[in-house]
Amino acid sequence: MTPEERQALTTKLRGGVERDTVIKLPRDCRVIAVASGKGGVGKSSLTANLAVALQGLGHRVGVLDADIYGHSIPHILGIHRRPVAVDQMIVPPVKDELKLMSIGFFLEEQNEPVMWRGPMLHRALEQFLTDVHWGEIDTLVVDMPPGTGDISISLGQLLPRAEVVVVTTPQKLAQDVASRAASMARKTNMRLLGVIENMSGDVFGSGGGEELAAQLDVPLLGTVPLDPVLREQGDLGAPLVAAQPDAPTAQAIVAIAETIDARREAGSIVKALPLVG
Repeated sequence: MTPEERQALTTKLRGGVERDTVIKLPRDCRVIAVASGKGGVGKSSLTANLAVALQGLGHRVGVLDADIYGHSIPHILGIHRRPVAVDQMIVPPVKDELKLMSIGFFLEEQNEPVMWRGPMLHRALEQFLTDVHWGEIDTLVVDMPPGTGDISISLGQLLPRAEVVVVTTPQKLAQDVASRAASMARKTNMRLLGVIENMSGDVFGSGGGEELAAQLDVPLLGTVPLDPVLREQGDLGAPLVAAQPDAPTAQAIVAIAETIDARREAGSIVKALPLVG
């Protein structure tokens, strides 16, 4: 492109305005952050499959892999093509109309560690929300890092109207740690949407999600059984909901997506707000 053509395309992607510190999401875009108190509870697998399920319900979905240190969504969704940069705008890769942005796209090697401190993490998340051309999506699903660290706090600052889904496994320890993630969400003015119990079954037991939901006074959005096929499909880069939609586990995730969709409220809509922090 000539410099003039690049500038014209950049201006078009930005909606005819110069770069500023305003979140580039449509005004009617719903933000659903999937959080957990600790790693190993299947949060990223659920995030990817929930995004596919929501798209199957007719939504225009984007996925933000905000788990900077443990980015895995590109692999689970099977999206390996890098974003396209146009001046200071980033066009995310698309697969089956699902848009994705992840720090993993910008690393030289897939398993290269990200060794950043708080300010750099905040800036990376800020750029994903201000410099990425998400287009006309109506739902942004965010894979949060486990715990209550810098990224979680930054997302609460940048998207104070986001809704949070807390993922836990049935064990008591997982419940206790997940409750801290829920407390963080509320303290940063995000709305706690409900709890998902993952890996439910004989090995880990069941009922932990229901107990946590009662403790937090929020709904139990659903339970997902411990199913090796869910993991296998993620390893293959073909989410279970898309690859085997009739599988019981896939149907359980779709039912959760339907529950989340039914709870869409006017208060969940994210307005284009100036950045803070």
